[in-house]
Amino acid sequence: MQFLSFPEAATPPDLRAQVRELHDEAWPPSDPPADHDSGTGHDPALHPRSMLLVDDGTVLAALDILSKPLVHAGRHYRAGGLSTVVTRQAARGRGHGRRLAAAAREAMSRSGLDLGVFTCDRPLRSFYESAGWQLLPGTVLVGGTPTAPFPSDRPGFDKVTMADFFSATARGSHATFRHTRLELYPGEIDKLW
Repeated sequence: MQFLSFPEAATPPDLRAQVRELHDEAWPPSDPPADHDSGTGHDPALHPRSMLLVDDGTVLAALDILSKPLVHAGRHYRAGGLSTVVTRQAARGRGHGRRLAAAAREAMSRSGLDLGVFTCDRPLRSFYESAGWQLLPGTVLVGGTPTAPFPSDRPGFDKVTMADFFSATARGSHATFRHTRLELYPGEIDKLW
């Protein structure tokens, strides 16, 4: 098994096709796209990077890392987050997803990001904690845009915010990220990562 990482748009076509199959397996599309092999899934302004766990040419697990500048409590940070984390259904329960989420955290810490922050469904909290991520208690991630916010505490959502602090600046400001509304605003395509 090996971890592979590519800019999303540069992921080799055979691997990209497998990732799309995993996405469709986990989140069945309501309408089939007109051209299933064109384009990518994320806003290019978020510098999407795909990470894959591959065994003998088969993608076992995949995720994307998105990143953008973040201003919080008067300070500027380079923030990244996990998106579309998925494990092949036939390979679940073997730790592949956890290994990939941990490898992504390590890659993010080496990439120059100050912090990683993202939301997940509440039942997945322990999964991400087992991969080294930390709960940010009481923190709401506000996605969307300033004029069309998309907060993680919307009615019907049951999300928690997970994070890790990579730079000395972010580690020193850790307390300001707890029990707050974190205005991430990743845009209209990736409303909430």
